[in-house]
Amino acid sequence: MLAFASISRTRPRVRLGMRAVDIIRKKRDAGELTPEEIQFLVRGATDDSISDYQLAAWLMAVVWRGMTRLELAALTEAMLHSGEVLDLSDVSGTKVDKHSTGGVGDKTSLVVAPVVAAGGLHVPMISGRGLGHSGGTLDKLESIRGFNVNLSLTDFRRVLKQCGCALIGQTPQIAPADKKLYSLRDVTATVESPYLICASIMSKKLAEGIDALVLDVKTGDGAFMKREEDAVYLAELMVETGQRMGKKIVALITDMDQPLGRKVGNALEVEECIDVLAGGGPDDLRELCLDLSAWMFVLGGKSKRVAEGRILAAELIASGAARDKFREIIRLQGGDAGVVDDPSRLPHAKNKAAAITMQEGYVTAIRCEQVGVASMLLGGGRAKKEDSIDPAVGIVLEKKVGDHVLAGSVLCTIHYNSDERKSEALGLLADSFVIGPAAPSAKPLVRKVIGADGPA
Repeated sequence: MLAFASISRTRPRVRLGMRAVDIIRKKRDAGELTPEEIQFLVRGATDDSISDYQLAAWLMAVVWRGMTRLELAALTEAMLHSGEVLDLSDVSGTKVDKHSTGGVGDKTSLVVAPVVAAGGLHVPMISGRGLGHSGGTLDKLESIRGFNVNLSLTDFRRVLKQCGCALIGQTPQIAPADKKLYSLRDVTATVESPYLICASIMSKKLAEGIDALVLDVKTGDGAFMKREEDAVYLAELMVETGQRMGKKIVALITDMDQPLGRKVGNALEVEECIDVLAGGGPDDLRELCLDLSAWMFVLGGKSKRVAEGRILAAELIASGAARDKFREIIRLQGGDAGVVDDPSRLPHAKNKAAAITMQEGYVTAIRCEQVGVASMLLGGGRAKKEDSIDPAVGIVLEKKVGDHVLAGSVLCTIHYNSDERKSEALGLLADSFVIGPAAPSAKPLVRKVIGADGPA
C-alpha cells in the first residue's frame, strides 16, 4: 500500500462522536485538523454521510485558512485510499502521465498522450471535466462520437496494454472522494486553493500506478493561479508530494495570460489537436506539446535530455505515428476514429458571429479568464454541477497578443447554438481584447521548471 512517509501506514481510526460541524468550525478558526478528522470528512464525502453543504463549507474554510503540510499529506492519502490504487506491474515498460492545472484552450493532453505512447511509453491518463472557466479533457474527448471515457478498470488495462495509452475519467473505484469534492469545488468558488488542487491531482495520479509524472502548472489571467509565485508554490507542493511517494516528477510553470492555441470549446479544440498531430496548428500549442512530451520522454528513460525528447516528439508527429496512435486510441475506446482524417465529422454549431474592434493598434492583452467564461456561457462549460455541455460551441481567436488590428478587424468568432447566449458572450469577448499603440514584448511560454535534476 502506498503511503506518505510522514503518516503511519495504518489508516487513521475515526473517533466515535465526530461531527462535521465541529471540524468545519475548527478549520474556520484556523485550527490544524488531525489525520483522523480529515479521514472522517473524506469518508463522509465518499459514502454521502456528510451533506454537500457541509462539505462545501469545509472547502471554503480551507480556501480561507489554508492547510499545513501534515493536513495536506493526510488529505491526499485519504483521498488516494478512498478507492483502489492500481497495480500496473503487469503492464511492461515505464508508465508516465501528464497533468495540467487547467486553463483556457488548454488541450495538450490530446496531443501529448498519443505522441508519448507512439514513442514507446505507456500513458495511463485519468483526467477530469471542466472546472469553472477552464475546459476539461473528458469533455473534449466526448465531443468525438462514441468515445467512452468511462471504461471499467479491466477495459482500461486492456486498452493500455494494447496501444500504450488509455484516456478515462475517474471510475467509481479511483479516488471517489475526489470525484465528489471536485464537482463541488467547480460550483462553489473553491477551485483555486493550492492545497485542494494538489490533493485532487495527486490522489488521482498516484492511484494510476504511474512511475513518473509531468505537471503543467498554469499561471496568468486564465489560470487558477494568477500570480507566478502562487503557481510555483503549487508546483512545489505537488513535486514534493510525488517525490515523497517515490515518483519521478517535474513541473513546468507555463503561461496562461492568453488562451493556448486559437480555439476554445470542446469539438473546436479536438479539431485543433488533430491539426497539430498532422504537422500544423498554432505555434504556441505545438511548442508546448513538444516540451511536455520531451519531459515525459526524459522521465520515462527514452531521452537523456529535453532537446533530444523534443526531436523525438517532432519526428513522431512528422512521420504520422502520433496521429496513427490517436486514431487507434479513439477506435479502442469506441469512438469515431474517422474524425482524425475528417474533422468535419465532429459536432459543429449552427451559427457564427464576430466580435469586432473599432480601434486601430495592437492587441496588448487578452483577458483570458473572460474568454473562458464566454465559452462557458455559450454552453461549452458548466455553471452548475448538473449542467450539460454543448460540444459544438466555442470561440476561434482571429487575433492574439502582439497582432496588429485595424478598425473593423474581427477579434474572434463565436460558434453558437443559442441566440439567448450570443449577446452576453459577444459583450464579454469585445471587452476581453485590450488594444494599444504598440505591440508588447513576447513572454516565454515556459517560465520555470520545478523539480528537474541535472541538465535539461
